[in-house]
Amino acid sequence: MSGGVDSSAAAALLLEQGHDVTGVTLRLWGGESDSGCCSVGDVEDARQVAQELGIDHHVFNLAAEFEAHVVGPYVAAHAAGRTPNPCIECNRHLKFSHLLAAADRLGFDRLATGHHARIATVGGQAVLLRGVDRAKDQSYVLSMLTPTQLDRLAFPIGEMTKDEVRTLALGRGLRTATKPESQDTCFIPSTLGRRGFLTGRTTLRPGVLVERSSGDVVGSVAEVELVTVGQRKGLGLDAAGRRRVAVEVDPVAGTVLVADPHEAQVTVLRIDPETVTWTGVPLLDGEATSVQVRSHGAALRAWIEEGAIRLEQPTDPVAPGQTVAFYDADWPEVVRGSAVVVR
Repeated sequence: MSGGVDSSAAAALLLEQGHDVTGVTLRLWGGESDSGCCSVGDVEDARQVAQELGIDHHVFNLAAEFEAHVVGPYVAAHAAGRTPNPCIECNRHLKFSHLLAAADRLGFDRLATGHHARIATVGGQAVLLRGVDRAKDQSYVLSMLTPTQLDRLAFPIGEMTKDEVRTLALGRGLRTATKPESQDTCFIPSTLGRRGFLTGRTTLRPGVLVERSSGDVVGSVAEVELVTVGQRKGLGLDAAGRRRVAVEVDPVAGTVLVADPHEAQVTVLRIDPETVTWTGVPLLDGEATSVQVRSHGAALRAWIEEGAIRLEQPTDPVAPGQTVAFYDADWPEVVRGSAVVVR
């Protein structure tokens, strides 16, 4: 229970279905926070919803693990010119691995969350599906789940739209029914932003923009580490008046390689083989798939060949450190797995 309306509604639904429900909230961040699921207010909201529902509520302190697996790597990635996805890494290392282990220790059968995703059983195997509400679908950030984990999970609101979730919570008088959603990285206060947060943890250096085709220096940036591959904003215009696109970030050299939008597009994404996970049957080399490189991005037809993703159509460059989720080519609702993009 993160303190939001989705997990509150999930707990209410399970309770009404006759399950023995206990609420658990993770205290992940020991620093300042005013957004996401890490603030003191969110923990208190979760506690009070559990009280409204008449269920037990526990808080697990995983601040040290969060620092080690999410915050520290987030800072290190930016310092190395990569753009990480902390929500996926939190799901990978904390929310599911630690909570499922806790469920085993405490004797619980299943772990349920308020994610907008679904689990179906096909041929006796659990299959991860997109949520019914495509605008809120969270299957992308769950694409790192394993078959063993899926067998133990439940997503009670996956068949509902966000409006239906809020209506359910309002009907049951839950305090989180009208609580706004957070769209920001939970451990970065809005008063600091990404620049302010990283400034306190690593050195941000100025750099130059280098045109890939000519090798000419065409501009500068205040902090190389804050530039993301695929970024257009703040990089100036090329000779044709088009926004330049960042295609490579090298903090050590203090350079950002840029190109015009057409030349910047790619048809191959290299992936780190150690980060590949499959939610079920692995994709075969050369097998068609559909990939998604952003939480709510468009699905792109592709193939996996020799440790790389080959796209049917060119797309904007994807930043190293970002996750690419694989979906079934014939059944696009089904998640097949994920991997992390490398330079």
